[in-house]
Amino acid sequence: MSDTARESKERFVKIYRENINREGADKLLEYLQSKNCDFFTAPASTKFHCSYEGGLCEHSLNVYDCLKSYASSQRAIEQFQLSFSDESIAISALLHDICKINTYTVSTRNVKNDKTGQWEKVPYYDYNDTLPYGHGEKSVYIVSGFMRLTREEAMAIRWHMGFSGEENVKLIGNALRMYPLALALSIADAEASSFVEK
Repeated sequence: MSDTARESKERFVKIYRENINREGADKLLEYLQSKNCDFFTAPASTKFHCSYEGGLCEHSLNVYDCLKSYASSQRAIEQFQLSFSDESIAISALLHDICKINTYTVSTRNVKNDKTGQWEKVPYYDYNDTLPYGHGEKSVYIVSGFMRLTREEAMAIRWHMGFSGEENVKLIGNALRMYPLALALSIADAEASSFVEK
């Protein structure tokens, strides 16, 4: 594990332990740190944002920072009357992409070196989902196997892709209007992946 991935893991565990206290949370953290789970070494994507070792954990932390910032802004508090517990913020942000665990494998492919003109084998991440349950709903499913989510948290995690997902736009719009944490998390996820991680 790289130094950067190790630092991200330490920060994730600290935030998790300080904020998430409900029954089953300790078992989920234990699983995330086990040899059966690659959460702390997996990338967040194959070629887009955080596509390197430890990228999934780093992305989760970036989303956490963006969600904390958004939820504490004057506009969110005054105009939208948003008020989320620290626990809900931590759960939603840190675990929204847990669906990506154990789905990436390191493979190699041939790429032509522009300087030498020679073909070289280079590593890359391949995506192999052995539990094709969807994206947000798979994260809800995995987390729910360890601890109970509030409806607001479940909806936030389920719809965190916002309108960038492939679902029916009417369903997405309804979910984002009905559950403010879902809207806030989708904004935080978009900010992290499109701006912070560029």
